[in-house]
Amino acid sequence: MTTHQSVAQRLLDSAETLSYDPVREVDWETPLDTAHHGASPEWSTLYGTAYWAEMTPEQQRALTRQEAASVASTGIWFEMILQQMVLRDFYAKDPTDPAFQWALTEIADECRHSIMFARGAAKLGAPAYRPKRHVIELGRAFKAIAFGEAAYAAILVAEEVLDVMQRDWMRDERVAPFVRTINNIHVVEESRHMKFAREETRERLRGAGRLRKQVNALVVSIAAYHIVTSMWNDKVYANAGLDEKRALREAKANEHHKSMLRSSCAGLMEFLDSCGLLTRSAMHFYQRANLI
Repeated sequence: MTTHQSVAQRLLDSAETLSYDPVREVDWETPLDTAHHGASPEWSTLYGTAYWAEMTPEQQRALTRQEAASVASTGIWFEMILQQMVLRDFYAKDPTDPAFQWALTEIADECRHSIMFARGAAKLGAPAYRPKRHVIELGRAFKAIAFGEAAYAAILVAEEVLDVMQRDWMRDERVAPFVRTINNIHVVEESRHMKFAREETRERLRGAGRLRKQVNALVVSIAAYHIVTSMWNDKVYANAGLDEKRALREAKANEHHKSMLRSSCAGLMEFLDSCGLLTRSAMHFYQRANLI
């Protein structure tokens, strides 16, 4: 068994030992308690701004609930892209290979996660947040043509950013208990997905030349930019009862939130750099997304 296959087998064994059924694990029946946040306040796009200081605690909680639902909705959108890329990558490959079986296991996980996020967003009292139309169309093209390290590194970017946020939220008693359970399930199961994405990225880059790395580094950074900038939908402010124009203006200039994003991506950027995927052109898009 190769090293690559050994990693996949360990992930399969881990999934068999520790996996969750959100239908049973999450408390879907208890009504939403509006005394709770939807996410740690420090992760709000307005935390630390003058507007945040003026908001009542009720408004702050309403905003973090809408923001958490927006992040979850973006997660669903990208998980659907992820599933299609992985299915296409393993189409007609050896089904006896542990990597093939792990790929199907990951897809099954992502299906459960997407349903879980959808139910969670609905319970938070949020509408169906979606990326902007041009981002949806770019995602449609990306899932159809991305392959190899471009696909798996982009998967890793989306998963790692969400992972850092959710590790904070799942430990925060200010956050609604059912949201904390959702975050815990996702963190535990997504840790295996991230390990696989890192392994696949390294494996696909083995022997890759400079030009290929330059091109794919740029592709991944553009994907990362659109994923991260889609996480907090512009409509969350109006849906939380706030002045949308003022909120957007202050959120855009919020240095605290930019700092939170940069700190969440330190390990990711180190990994991309070690793989030769943190080029000057790629850094431009990571900086625009406040990831570096």
